[in-house]
Parts: sequence; C-alpha cells; structure tokens
Amino acid sequence: MRLFAIYRIVAGTDTERLRNVAITWSLCVMCIVAPRLEIFSQPPTERSSELVHYGDLIDVDVLGGFEFDWRGTLSPEGFLDGLNSFGDPIYGLCRSEMDIAADVTRAFSKFLRDPQVVVRVIDRSNRAVATIDGAIRFPQRFQLRRPANLRELIALSGGITDAAGGEIQIMRPRNLSCEQFDKDSSAKVSLAKSGERDNGLQILNIAIKNLLSGVNESNPDIRSGDIITIALASPIYLIGGVNNPRQYPLRGSIPLTKALAAAGGLTKQADETRITIYRRDGRETRMIEADLTKIASGSLADPQLKPFDIVDVSEKGRGKRTYPPVVTNPRADGARTLPLRIIER
Repeated sequence: MRLFAIYRIVAGTDTERLRNVAITWSLCVMCIVAPRLEIFSQPPTERSSELVHYGDLIDVDVLGGFEFDWRGTLSPEGFLDGLNSFGDPIYGLCRSEMDIAADVTRAFSKFLRDPQVVVRVIDRSNRAVATIDGAIRFPQRFQLRRPANLRELIALSGGITDAAGGEIQIMRPRNLSCEQFDKDSSAKVSLAKSGERDNGLQILNIAIKNLLSGVNESNPDIRSGDIITIALASPIYLIGGVNNPRQYPLRGSIPLTKALAAAGGLTKQADETRITIYRRDGRETRMIEADLTKIASGSLADPQLKPFDIVDVSEKGRGKRTYPPVVTNPRADGARTLPLRIIER
C-alpha cells in the first residue's frame, strides 16, 4: 500500500513533479526511520545487575555543594548506611539509582529549594559471590558479572568427581541477589521500615541424573550468594590387607566381594578367612565376621555393606584388633579459602 501511494504521488503533472518527488523522499525516510523511532521511544527495562545490591559502593551527589554529599554502602536492613536524610531513612536494596535519587530529593526538599540529586553505583566488585563445593574437582568461588547457569559453573570447576552421591543442593539466601525483585518496592520498603526482616532461605535439590539428561528445570541460573554443594556419597572404608586401602563412595548398597575388588583385591599377606566389618549401630559398634572361602563356595552369604562400614582384612601373622579402627577424614583440616574466579563477558 505504501508503494502504491508513492507511485500515485510521483505520477502527477509536470508542474508538480519536483514537489511530489520531495514528498516521496520524505515518505520513504519516514517508512525507514519511524519503526526505529518506535523502538528507541520504548522505556528502557531495568536489569537486576543494574540495581543496588549488598556490597555496592553508592555515591549521592547533591549538586551545588558538598555538605550533603554522601558515599557508602547499604546497612544490613537495606538502607543507605549513614546518610542523614533528616527524617525517614532511604531504602536502597534492589532499587534503581533513579528511584533512590527520587527519595533523596524528596527528603532534602524539606529544607533545600529544588535540590538536584544524582545517585550512582561506583563499585560493584564487593557483591556476594557464588560458591561451589563438595564432590567437585576444583571447589571455588565465582563473582558473577553476567548470567551463568549451574552446568556452566560445574564445567568451569572441572566437573563432578566419582565421590558424588547423586544430588546437588543449592542454598539461596534472600536479598543477596535482585533477580526476582518486586518492581513496586513500596511493600518491601514498608516492611523494612517496620523493623521486620525476611531471612528466608530457599533450597533447591537437583538430581545429577536429571542434569546430565538435559532436563531444563535441573539447570537453573545461578545468582550471587548461592551456595552450591555437590553432595558426597556416604563412604565405606577398606583397610588392612588390600592392594589399595581407600575410602569408597557408596551409592545404594554393594556386596563385600565387589568392594574388595574395587580396592584392587587382596595382598599376598592377606588372610581371606579373617575379614571383619565394623558397623556403627546407634552408640555401639557391631563386628561382622566374613570368610571369602565360604562366600565363594556358597555356604556363606555375601554381606551387603552399609554407609560408614569399615572393612578390615586381616594379614597373616597379625593378631585380631582389640578396638575398632579409627578413620580420620582427610578434608577435616580446618577452614579453607577457596579461589575466586570472575565470570564476565
């Protein structure tokens, strides 16, 4: 229809030709530019990363002077910590710079004539980090400067180890990320002014098999402050006359013979007729005797091992233990400082 209208305009008389050509070019320009003007005329949408988070360094500049300027961070309740607004405190958590500037302007208008306030976030590097730990090859922390999902962070951490128990837990404290902020934050502001705090904790449990099979719900976006734990499988311990004494991750149940095979089999000094399984039963420790020769002949059932069992294979010339063995956890070495990795474009 536009081309047809343009054709009718051009096909005028000779005296009107020049004027119609000018009108035609104007219409062509409007056909091209108008859609773009509509795009740019749309109000910009706020991204959660542009909102004020805990740890951000905020600068409040009152133009025309410096006695009312302020620079600082948020208080634990989400207010601008230390800003003297001569009245109600200014709430800033998960709000935009323009919204905070409007509140500061409204507060300063009580004693200043037409104050001009500019609010800027000048440092975002101290926001809460996401942490991944547990049965992961390289436990570490992530500073998220762009969206990232669970599968990406696992890949950047070297992948899941064989000690994984089959489940991933994500602990998500509230208010550390503004991904699901309320655009009408009046309810949040009134809640904060009343002195109440929402300290709820969201916990997501994800099966590793669902993540590997590509289920969309099992690959959530990770937010600042998330604590990702790849659950460790409950262990059993194989000690004594085995070629590779080790801690073995137990998923479900496993027979004794299979566990010994996973430990490399018995050594030459091992006594296959004297195997003891130490099993915690409440406050007591039970001892279960096993004989591999009887198990092989079928006269004795192959016992199923349970979590935290200690399998001790006796060696020739060594007497029987008087007390159950003590197994230490190699990771119980105090607090660790995980390396920090920045995720950015």
